Amino acid sequence: MFPLQGEFILRALNVKSHSWLLAGFVALVMLSRWPGLFPPSFSVVYGLAFCGGVYFSGAMAWWLPLGTVAVTDVALNFYYQAKGFDVWTWSVIKYQLVNYLVYAGIIGLGRGYKPQSKFFALLGGGVLGALVFFLVTNTASWLLNPFHNPEYTHTLSGWLVAIIKGTNGWPQTWEFFRNTLLSGGLFTGLFVAVMKLSPAESPAEKEAGVRAEEPETEPATGEAGA
Repeated sequence: MFPLQGEFILRALNVKSHSWLLAGFVALVMLSRWPGLFPPSFSVVYGLAFCGGVYFSGAMAWWLPLGTVAVTDVALNFYYQAKGFDVWTWSVIKYQLVNYLVYAGIIGLGRGYKPQSKFFALLGGGVLGALVFFLVTNTASWLLNPFHNPEYTHTLSGWLVAIIKGTNGWPQTWEFFRNTLLSGGLFTGLFVAVMKLSPAESPAEKEAGVRAEEPETEPATGEAGA
């Protein structure tokens, strides 16, 4: 009886620890997106989106990262509206929709990995997702130009300005690039490290939405080699 009770307690603690991890990352995402608290483009979202694809099962892999971004986007739009920016225009909303598509792509990238993949493979996947986000969203900013920046002419030089320099009055784009890669690597690494160091997942966790680790396939006994 006591061994069964001990196993139940360990499983409960394991589910609780992963629940705290998710809650902590969601809270950190919200903090990282609020203006002035973190450096520009230094965001937890890249890591949450990628690791959501790796570790969450079913619809949770999609709705948790994307829902968190949507809630914070609405709050940020009201914040910038109060600052005098016209953020409810169709051009701005189109740009935000591109962001959601890229986040969905990062989640899809994470789905291509397994929870038991090597640490550095997962870390590289998180950095790759952040790199894709930077390139696609900056290209969309140049193409859609939602805030009518005069530097973003629809020429090759205008695109290079969007990728390398950015607009006047803001930090140069390479600084956003640096912060994007650093935060993508840092928060992916933290998430993966906690998941790998935590106890093996329980059946209750799988039901709660944590993606099951797939066993490695081995040839059956007596099977002829290739």
